[in-house]
Amino acid sequence: MPELSVVVPVFNERDNIPPLLAEIAAALRSRVDFEIVYVDDASKDDSLAVLADAKARYPELRVVRHLAQSGQSTAIRNGVKAARGAWIATLDGDGQNDPADIPRLLAMRDASPAQIKLFAGWRVERKDSGSKRWASKWANAIRSRLLRDDTPDTGCGIKLFEREAFLDLPYFDHMHRYLPALMQRAGWQVKSVPVNHRPRGAGTSKYNNLNRALVGIADLRGVGWLIRRSRRTATEEL
Repeated sequence: MPELSVVVPVFNERDNIPPLLAEIAAALRSRVDFEIVYVDDASKDDSLAVLADAKARYPELRVVRHLAQSGQSTAIRNGVKAARGAWIATLDGDGQNDPADIPRLLAMRDASPAQIKLFAGWRVERKDSGSKRWASKWANAIRSRLLRDDTPDTGCGIKLFEREAFLDLPYFDHMHRYLPALMQRAGWQVKSVPVNHRPRGAGTSKYNNLNRALVGIADLRGVGWLIRRSRRTATEEL
């Protein structure tokens, strides 16, 4: 069984798949026993064919396919459910996250208390447009003020977390943007780690500031309700 599963959700990312796969393999081979789980969210391009072809060159690669487009959170969750590793690293499929950061996250995990179950990437120097950086800055400030999750960048795609802890969290669409708050709600600790960030290699972004803002309002209210209604109780077995 692999120690680590790298989960990568993709939708119409055919040109970003080969270079990202090569970088993941270069970063992790000879360092850790790992597998790569790509989840194709019913892409309309030939992403699935590119992934099927790549399996011959990457024995670590597994491919999960959505039969209907379901979004990034569902793709991540289904990838984690299919994964065999006790720990999960996630990457965005557009190539903006750097796989070379994964060994650093693993080293930080090994040097940290067991109570920390999520190591969240923090894009200190973002390579996005000015409007995206501005929107994320305000969204992070509002989210942090309301949820008190003490996390500067919840939207970063590169994260390292324990599989069991993740699957114990409540699932809903867009939950991947609230992992720090959800992990803290479950009683675990979170650490933010500065990571590299790169321009998109090919293709176009699947999000814009307006649709993120519209769903973000409802999500914030929902996560806030979950936090207020949570209750944790220590147990012992006689």
